Amino acid sequence: MVHLLHGWQEGFCYHHAEPDYLMLVQWISEPPSTIPANATHRVVIGAIVMNDKRELLVVQEKSGKLKGTGIWKIPTGQVDPGEDIFKAAVREVKEETNIDTEFLEILGFRQCHKTFFEKSDLFFLCMMRPLSFDVQKQESEIEAAKWMPFEEYTAQPIVQKPGFYKCITDVCLAKVEGDYIGFSPRHVKSSFTDQLSYFYLNKQDSNSS
Repeated sequence: MVHLLHGWQEGFCYHHAEPDYLMLVQWISEPPSTIPANATHRVVIGAIVMNDKRELLVVQEKSGKLKGTGIWKIPTGQVDPGEDIFKAAVREVKEETNIDTEFLEILGFRQCHKTFFEKSDLFFLCMMRPLSFDVQKQESEIEAAKWMPFEEYTAQPIVQKPGFYKCITDVCLAKVEGDYIGFSPRHVKSSFTDQLSYFYLNKQDSNSS
């Protein structure tokens, strides 16, 4: 702590901290400083999983804002550091419901500010195909999980009310009825290194252009 105090006295400011280090920075040129801010967003996924019976995979949470409300929602969860969005969607569905899935598309995303430790939030809505059907809830986080008729899910007051839940329902319905094309991952290579990443795009429109 003495070393940290010395750095602060020399004009350094705290930038960010990780489990194994604390970063201090100082702009030594003319102001203003253009040192990039620390990570500003966390990334979250929501998974739409629908079977051939037009039933939606839904859960009730044991904690958080929805605890004890009786509200059914789609599986959601945070993307781990270094984890791809589509892999996180597959993992979260498996963890919460024990259902195996195949990622299909990103249907849309939402940006929201000051949601978690004053940081912003990027929520990616993912369309998934179920590969198994025997639901087993995650005991530590999930109060209940099941397949629910889509019409029963959309009849919930929170889903009927204009807002985020209704947006999810509307885009889900458009996708199911064939009126909507989302974004699929394409493997791309960096222009400067051998690092591989994923570029999400509307393949139908890109192939026709």
